[in-house]
Order: sequence, then structure tokens, then C-alpha cells
Amino acid sequence: MKKHLLTWLLALLAVYPLAAQQRYELNSGWQAQPIAKVQADGARLSQPTYALAGWLPAVVPGTVLTTQLANKLVPDPFFGMNNNRIPDIYRTGRDYYTYWFVKDFKEAPANDDDQVWLHFRGVNYSCEVYLNGQKLNQQTHHGMFLRQAYNITPHLAKDGNNRLAVVVYPPDPVGNPNGGQGGDGIIARNVSHQYVAGWDWIRPIRDRNTGIWDKVTIEKTKQINLKNPHVVTRVPGVRQPDGPQQPALLDVTAELENPTGKKVSGVLQYSIGGQTVTQKVSLPARSMQVVSLPRLTLPNPKLWWPNGYGPQNLYPSKVQFLVGKTVSDEEDVQIGVREIQTEWNAKTQSMQVLLNGQKIFIKGGNWIISDAMLRFTDARYDAEIRFHRDMNLNLIRVWGGALIERPEFYQACDKYGMLVMQDFWMSGDANGRWLDPMKLEDQWTRRQYPNDHRLFINSAADQVKMVRNYASLGMWCGGNEITPPKDILTALQDSILPKLDGTRWFITYSNSDSMSYNTQGGNGDGPYGIQPISRFWAQRTYPFNSEVGSVGVGDYESLERFLPVANMVPPQYLGPKSKPTEKVDSMWDYHTYIGYEQYLLPYGAPKDARDFGLKAQLVNYDQYRALMEGFSSHMWEWYTGSIIWKTQNPWTAMRGQMYDYYLDPNACLYGLRTGSEPLHVMYNPVDSMVMITNNSFEVKRDMMLVVDAYDMAGKKTPVTQVIVEINPSMSKKYLPVNAIVKQLGQQKGMFLSLQLQDLTKKVISSNFYWLSDAKGEYSGLKTMAKAPMKLTARQTTAGQVEVTLTNPATAPVAFFNRVALVNPQTQKRILPVFYTDNYVSVLPGESKTLLLDYTPSADVPAPVVSVEGWNVAKQLVPVAAN
Repeated sequence: MKKHLLTWLLALLAVYPLAAQQRYELNSGWQAQPIAKVQADGARLSQPTYALAGWLPAVVPGTVLTTQLANKLVPDPFFGMNNNRIPDIYRTGRDYYTYWFVKDFKEAPANDDDQVWLHFRGVNYSCEVYLNGQKLNQQTHHGMFLRQAYNITPHLAKDGNNRLAVVVYPPDPVGNPNGGQGGDGIIARNVSHQYVAGWDWIRPIRDRNTGIWDKVTIEKTKQINLKNPHVVTRVPGVRQPDGPQQPALLDVTAELENPTGKKVSGVLQYSIGGQTVTQKVSLPARSMQVVSLPRLTLPNPKLWWPNGYGPQNLYPSKVQFLVGKTVSDEEDVQIGVREIQTEWNAKTQSMQVLLNGQKIFIKGGNWIISDAMLRFTDARYDAEIRFHRDMNLNLIRVWGGALIERPEFYQACDKYGMLVMQDFWMSGDANGRWLDPMKLEDQWTRRQYPNDHRLFINSAADQVKMVRNYASLGMWCGGNEITPPKDILTALQDSILPKLDGTRWFITYSNSDSMSYNTQGGNGDGPYGIQPISRFWAQRTYPFNSEVGSVGVGDYESLERFLPVANMVPPQYLGPKSKPTEKVDSMWDYHTYIGYEQYLLPYGAPKDARDFGLKAQLVNYDQYRALMEGFSSHMWEWYTGSIIWKTQNPWTAMRGQMYDYYLDPNACLYGLRTGSEPLHVMYNPVDSMVMITNNSFEVKRDMMLVVDAYDMAGKKTPVTQVIVEINPSMSKKYLPVNAIVKQLGQQKGMFLSLQLQDLTKKVISSNFYWLSDAKGEYSGLKTMAKAPMKLTARQTTAGQVEVTLTNPATAPVAFFNRVALVNPQTQKRILPVFYTDNYVSVLPGESKTLLLDYTPSADVPAPVVSVEGWNVAKQLVPVAAN
């Protein structure tokens, strides 16, 4: 029996060879201490027998500041003006934030030709690395973005008890946080992120994010280490999201490293969708080779599409190196099969993006970073990218003053269909585009930042390898509002990207004429701040606008998360001739508030901070709906895309955000969600035309366009209904409603309801506008009667609640209702929650149903649902069981 069992096991192993590779993170149990308190050198510190009495529990991945915060040595820098209570490195000197980080871990010595590797995915800024008394890096490592890998096989302790000790030095120079963009600019002498010295949307990060800020991993392989696999997908022709597909073509390469003292022969193979290709390889001792596999043909592929255009199909795939039947090393790669192309639009004078042969109208958002103190989690990345999906966007631009985003960010973008425009680490502010009295050095000097061009080039090449397999990565960009210095630009354009990627559009800088030809002067982006709604429709900006945006203050509950009660004082508008035009509390100013000024006044001057928060949401919704509708109305005529500045904040700032730092959405998100609908009916306030935008690749036929008007009492005036159709990828005007708007809205304003229905009367697009009176005031809103709206809530599945809002037929419109999921004990919102819609209005005699998704927590009681509207009293309703 035993003999038969052994024979069966050997046969099974021949078909499914054991994979030697193992990986695990060193992400807990670290200890830290300032260098000034450590007398021993790295060789002694890294001996497992050296006592670490009095050391601090450390946060790794993390920074010195996150470790100090975890040990309650500093206050929360995101609350109030606490950041001013934390010593800034510019004044303390670099040694104050120079720390040792130590980690004990168990790993037995390797057997035979097995290899053990230590990987650092990011250290800011310089470091020395020791293991068990041995220094691993003979020269100091420099650079925030350059990964490190060490073969630690010969240095592992015989008893399996190992100690890693890393001393981390801050950037040099650290820069003076003098209030300029990037402070005095010299932070950009480093190959690191620039916002840490301060910007107009954030205050300085006091330690400049010094630390082991990204993952530390141990990897175990056999003789050969397989690194940096590269999978290129080609999708010839013009494709549709549905139906049978012609084959896709895949080209695969991988780096193979043989650290042993003898030649190793084996097979490199790649498998995807039931297909496998192989290549025999012989690697000399102590060598590294880049090996190409034969082209793989994938029949009838399931393609990856951007959000709004088709599904985000992803294939699990595997690259392996086999020695005989043993897997020496392997890498799992998740692949979205797609091809990105670009072509020049002569009418708009800008580039347009094609995916799988189809034109994509870019609706994007600018992204800074998930957390200003680099506290990244998979769950937070997923939530933030999901919010961008829910805004009906299809692109995120990663701004050049931050970093090449992490693989976990790209995984979420792959999942939710967000194309990514990835900047390298340059900005016009710090790198010398403009004359700037806040900068320490002149433009000619700043134009040559950073100090070490070779480090920048090496870091860029390494980061390209790290993220190039993600389907969502669509464009590389040399820098924010400026190109890199000539030698760096040449290396990126002529060497690094063609050799290591070769499949994406490279934009030399974010408002380059090669992206969007600037015939209007100015910087090539903007405008910023609140605009008259008509401007988005009537005034042409830049044809592929990389930065255009408005405001984004949250409501009262959002504000009170980071402002003391004493500072919950609304801004006061002082008039257009006053300088400044608004009187603003110092705490609001510290958190980079920008003005709503006179734009709230048509709703009535805010009575208090709560009233301010509510009225700000009306402006938020209207601004971002109009922004995207205005751009979409001129699709392919004026524009090939627009990217909002900006959609998120990594700090508790009060501008440019669709949700706050704590992941609580405001009305910006839902106004943008409405205005960005793939199939969308809308009202042009300039010529009073009802329009439809169709972003899909197919004709939309047999749709009923229904237009109704409502007065402030809820009386309905049917305007018209007509069967319409629209061709693919276009915007079209259908009918004017100027007469009814003038007639009904002159005295008190009015509501305008637009719907598209299919032949079963199902609503496939709806839009609801509140229009001012003839004087530009919302006089009718100020005196609206209360609507006795009914709210019901039931649990549909774990983590999902269905909410139905019903308004009686005799009531006025139940206007602008904010739904929330609430902890019944604290009366505070549960975060994050994803709503199918919010800030909704319910017509008389109608109901609206929303779905709320959240992650239940064992320490939070069963939630209740709250709703509160402009003319709807606050209600709290328990969630009924399904």
C-alpha cells in the first residue's frame, strides 16, 4: 500500500511540481530608536544578542512620524493646528529624525542551492542595512523610489534567529517650509516626493516622511531568481466589448538571475488562459539575463476596458523557471488584455486616446497620494479607487510632486477600470518653470534639480519595471507642468520607456503641446475655483485639460472631524471690493480653505457652520455636474478629455476633493457622478437646449426623452416627451426649453426634470436641476414648505442596505437629501460607505431606492439610516432584517 501511495505522489509531483518560492512580509515586531540615543554601531546592533531595552515599537512600513504618533509622542498632525506642535526637521536638524529600525525574525539557513532574498520596496531617503553583524550594502543606499534586493543566504544565522538593523537618514537637503509650493524648492534636489515641504493644499510633513515607508519582504527561491517579468498584450483592429474576439498576441520577457557558482540550465515558461509557451535557457554562474519567450496567441480573449466602456476582465497568469521538474522560482501576474493607442485630433488640436481601437473620451481626476504620511493599505486604495469608479470617471492622473504609485493602487485601478496617467517626480513649482520669490535658488539652478541625475534615471527604470504589467497604466508623463532636465528626458524618451515598456503614450510634461495644443496662452490648465455655471458650457479652455476644477468643502460632520468646536465658524463674504473678499477663521485658513465667497449668497447667507456646510454642498454638486457636462457637450469638437484638479486629499484639507480624508463623500462626488454618466441627458444653461451624451460604442435607439417642470409647491408642468436616438461617442442637441424656463422660473425659480426611458418605461438616465429666478437668486428654495418624506431601510445581504425614499403626491419636491449609514451609539457616520446615489431629490408621488454598501464590523452595532434634506427634517430609521 505504501509503495502504491509513493508512486501516486511521485506521479502527482511530475504533473504539479512543488514551487520553491515563498514570500512573507516583515511588517510587525519592529523596534526603533533615534540615532542620538544609540551608542552601538550597525554590526553590534544587528547581533540578536544585543539588548534593545527601552526601544520604541515601530511602524514598518511607516515613517519616523508614524512611529512617534503610534507611541503618543506627537499629536495627530491632521487635527486642528497640531501640526504646528511637531518640530520641523528644517529647525531640528536631520539627526533629530534619523532613526534606527530593528527587526528580529526567524529564518533557517538555506539548503543546497536554495536562496533567500531580502527586499525593500521603498526607503526614504538613505540607509545602511545590517544583518546578523554583517553590512549588506557596501555603499549607502540613496533614493526614495529605488528598490533594494539583497541575497542574504550566506548571512543567515545557524540557529534561525536573525536580526535586521537599518539606519534611515532623512532627505538632504530637507528644504525650508516657508509657505511656497514645495517650500523653498530645495526638497527637489532629492529624488523623492516634493509636497512634504508644503503646498497650497497641505502643510509640511515634519519628518519629510523619513523611514522604511514601503514593504519589506523575504523571498525564498531555488537556484534561479526570476525577476521583473514583462507581459505585453496586443489587440489588433477595432474591437467591441461584447461578442467573439479575434486573437490577442502576448509577448513575455523575464530577468533570470543565477547567484550560484555553477551553470544552471532549465526552462522559462509562461501560462495564461490554458495556453503555455516555453523557452530553454542556460545561465552561466553568477550571471543575469533577460530572456524572451515565443509570442503567445490567445484565442477569443476577454478584453479589459476602461470604466463605462466595458468589463474589466483580468486573467491570472504565471511565469516560472523550471530546473527539471522543480520550480526554481515563479511570479504571478494578473493581466488585462488590451492595447492603448493615441492619435491626433486635428479639430480639437489635442491627442485622443484609443483603447482596443476605440476612441475613449477621457474623464479624469488628479490624484496626489492616498495618505500624506504614507500609511497605505489595500482597503483604503480599494475604497478610493472605487469612489473614482462611482464618479463615472475613467482616468486618474498621479501628480508629479508625489510618487510612482504602488502596485496595490494599480491593482485597484485594474479592478475598477481606471486608466492611469503616471507622472515622474518633477513639478514646475520646485523645478524652476516660474520666477518665484519663495524659492531659495534661481530658475537656472532649479532647472537642473535633482542633484543626482543618474539616481533619477536608475529609479525611473526600476519603477517602470515595478508597475508596467498593469492594464490600467495608460500614459507616462515626464513631470507636472515642466519637463525633466534634458539628459533625464532623453533617457526616459529614448531609452528607458522604449526598452522597458514601449507600449504607452509618453507625454513630456502635463500640459505639453503634444498632449493639448495651447493657443490661448496661460499655463495650459485651469480654471480653478468656483465658476459661473455657464462658463463650463460656453467658454472653451484647453483641449485636453490636465487640471481643471473647483472647490470641495465637506459638510458639518466632515468638518468637525478635524476642526475644534471653537473654530466651527463659517466664512463671511465681505464684498468684491474688500481684500480679502472673505473673513475666514485661522483654522480654516490653516487647512487651506479656498473661497465660496458670493456663490453661497443666492441660497441665503450661512447662519452657522452647519448651514454653511449644507449650502456648500449645493454649490459643490452644481459645479462638478456642470464641469463634466460642459466638457462632454463639446466632446471631439473642443475637447478630447479633461482631468479634474483634484478629486482627493491625503490630508485634512478643505479644497479639491470629492470625499474627505476620512473617506466620507460630499456632494461633489454625486454631482460629478451625474454629469459623467456614460449615457446622459442634460440641460445647457447657455442656450436652454436639452442634450444627450453617449459615451458608448453603439447607437442608442428607442429612448423616450421626458422633460417636466416643477414649481416650488410641487406642481408639475409636462414640457414634452419625444422618442430619440443618438450615435456612438457623441453629444447632440435635441430641443429648447427656454420658454418654459422663463415662464415658470422668473419669480421664484423652478425645478427641471429630465429623463431618458427605454421602451419598458425604465429610467436609464435622469437629471434634476434647480434653477434660479430672474435675479439669479434661489428665492423659492428659501421659502419651500416641508416635505413629509418617508424613509424605509432593509438589509438585503451582509454589508448591503436598501433604502427607499417616498414623497407623497401632494407634497412639494423633497429636495437634496443626504442619506447616511450611522452608528446608533455614537450617532456618527460609518465610513466608508458606497451609495448608488446621494444628495437626491424625490418628486411628488414618486420613490427612489438607493443601495448602500459597507463592511460590517464586530465592534460596531447594527447601523441605522439617517436622511436629512433641504426641506426634509432629519430622520433616523432602523434597518429591517431581510
